[in-house]
This record gives sequence, structure tokens and C-alpha cells, in this order.
Amino acid sequence: MVSGVIAAPVDEYGRLQRRLLLATLAVSVLVSLGTWMIVGGATARSVLLGGCCGLLYLRLLARSVGRLGPDSRSLGRFQILVPALLVIGAARFPAIQLLPALLGFLLYKPALLLQAVLAP
Repeated sequence: MVSGVIAAPVDEYGRLQRRLLLATLAVSVLVSLGTWMIVGGATARSVLLGGCCGLLYLRLLARSVGRLGPDSRSLGRFQILVPALLVIGAARFPAIQLLPALLGFLLYKPALLLQAVLAP
């Protein structure tokens, strides 16, 4: 009986993770398409790259949170490498525009707000 009580929140957390990742992907694609129509391809690619990095960051953060328990009480620090590598990549490769890439990276935040508004 206890395992059923514990399994329900774990399943709910898994569903929340999937919804957040899908919302982040949808927001990233929509903003990238809008950027492509308004500004152009190079900027849109940078936004999309940033959005993909934001998606990876969110996935790593969710995995780190999912590992929390009685044995582990701290979050991993690995996910902080994602924005750092994005900035380094933008500095190293001229095809990546830094500001659009960083704005794309932050697109996971509107997706989080969208989930808070649309949550059942």
C-alpha cells in the first residue's frame, strides 16, 4: 500500500517533466519560426540553438531533482555547464549570435509559466 502512495507522486512528477519539456520545445520552435519570419535565418538558428540548450538544461535539472532523496540532499551542478558552453560556443563560432542564443536559452521560463497557468 505504501508503494502505491509513493508511486503516484513519482508518476505525477514524470508527467510534469514531460509537459514542461514539450512546452519548452513548442515555445522554442514557435519563437524560432517567428524570429525567422521577422529577422532572418541566422538569428533564428541562434534562438533555436539557445532553445535546445534550454531544453537540455531543464532536462538535466529535472534529472538532478529526481535523484533527490534520503541519500542525496543536494542538487547536481552539471547543468550549469550548458549555459557556459553556449556562451563559449557563441564566442568561438561567429555563426552563433550571443544575445539571440541567450534569449533562446531562457525560453524555458515562459514554458514554465505556461504550465503554471494551464496546470489542472
